[in-house]
Amino acid sequence: MSKKLMAVLTLATFVVTGFGIVAVAAEKPKYGGTLKAYHRGTPPSMSIHEEATVSTNYPAMPIMNNLVLFDYFNEVESLKSVKGELASSWKWSKDRKKLTFNLRKGVKWHDGKPFTSKDVKYTWELILGKTEQSLRKNPRKVWYKFLESVTTNGDYSVTFNLNRPQPSFLVLLASGYSPVYPAHVDPKDMRTNPIGTGPFKFVELKQNESIKLVKNKDYYRKGRPYMDGIDTTIIKNTATRVLALAAGTFDLSFPWDVNVPLEREVRAQAPKIISKLRFSNVSTNLIVNFDSPPFNDPEIRQVLALSIDRQAFIDSLSEGKTIMGGAMLPPPAGVWGLSKKQLNKVIGYGSVEKNRDRARAIMKKKGYSESNPLKVIISTRNIAIYRDPAAILIAHLKQVFVEAELKTIETSNWHATVARKDYQVGLNLTGVGVDDPDANFFENYSCGSQRNYAGYCNPELDKLFEKQSAITNFKKRLALVQEIDRKLQEDGARPLIFHNTAYTSWWPHVKNMVVHNNTYNSWRMDEVWLDR
Repeated sequence: MSKKLMAVLTLATFVVTGFGIVAVAAEKPKYGGTLKAYHRGTPPSMSIHEEATVSTNYPAMPIMNNLVLFDYFNEVESLKSVKGELASSWKWSKDRKKLTFNLRKGVKWHDGKPFTSKDVKYTWELILGKTEQSLRKNPRKVWYKFLESVTTNGDYSVTFNLNRPQPSFLVLLASGYSPVYPAHVDPKDMRTNPIGTGPFKFVELKQNESIKLVKNKDYYRKGRPYMDGIDTTIIKNTATRVLALAAGTFDLSFPWDVNVPLEREVRAQAPKIISKLRFSNVSTNLIVNFDSPPFNDPEIRQVLALSIDRQAFIDSLSEGKTIMGGAMLPPPAGVWGLSKKQLNKVIGYGSVEKNRDRARAIMKKKGYSESNPLKVIISTRNIAIYRDPAAILIAHLKQVFVEAELKTIETSNWHATVARKDYQVGLNLTGVGVDDPDANFFENYSCGSQRNYAGYCNPELDKLFEKQSAITNFKKRLALVQEIDRKLQEDGARPLIFHNTAYTSWWPHVKNMVVHNNTYNSWRMDEVWLDR
């Protein structure tokens, strides 16, 4: 591949490394125009509540609304940045077990039916499995394990009744993963023809071709959205889609699609493109099928974790701009994660050579050697952000007598494949909907969770998950969260390699574009406008 082609492949022009509040230029917005975007693959469906990927959130969030959502103009998401959407106000009871929302009046679903408290009640009863209809996949049911019921008081008031206080509950509701669904639409129809109350209406999804949205002229926010529509073209090949962006065919890249190593070279090729580097609250990690021999042996699982040279991954794939960490997003990007100093005291981190010596000793004891390696298949999603680290992983495993073969799986089938545990070892990316331990621990590590792809189950840690969730004192909760995180790494529950950063890129005529420190929550698109 030529240097010129390589330079164009990532389209980043200047680095914005701050993680604070965005200063948005005071320009008068213009109405009209259709945003031309691209997608890296056909989403598994358009039903946000059934999926666990930005491949769905990115095109589907403009269709929907939440009760509450993180402030779009604040890049750092927190409880303080939660604002109302379909809820005009909310209030906790004195015992912090009841959260009551007052709802906006006059909001309509895209098919013209009125939005009411019935829809809110239905959505969370659907998630809890208390409706006649059901979700095909339900990855975030565990978020609401303390939610006993949802009750209505007329058409415009609804109360969430918890069986115990959960300080993070409002933050979970603010995730892009928490939209309100219409009670009158079958969940299966939301996969292919979603109906929302959001700023844009769904028109069509053509497999491997395109997704089309048009302006919702009855949107509850008067004067929004600014744009007439969003046309998203599906292009699997990285070079093809990024070259098209450079040529002006597209206005906006897929989130975090512009990788770090080529950014410097691209500045000279496309100096007008705006690119912002952000942590995504997505980690690159290993998932190991605990039920697949020989990985039902905890020592063999430990060997995989001990083989990893995390700094080599970071240097090779991001020129040092990604960071190593445990289960939680580490500082400074995250609030709850283990620092590098803390990590160095955790088994599997620290000295790479000592770790690999330990791994080789285990393998020799099990009868493996350089001439008699353990042969495994590494499965991963067939997109570059998965394939590239998988190739490095294979080289690392070879150092500890593990001979690995790479198996790629198309993006639309990846999550279903790992959910049914049809793999030995997976090179995976795990995204967390909000930077809070309740979202991460319950969803990805608790016994029986749909998103716990490896099948890891530690009943004692499950008790600690619940214990930390109820703590209202931040310092006490942080100490317990970090204790849990250390234990997860030592157990090899889901060996972490690094926490991802990358660029999202767009042309300057795309105005009011804000990228959060989380890939899932800032794609409502009702504030974005075009100045062509």
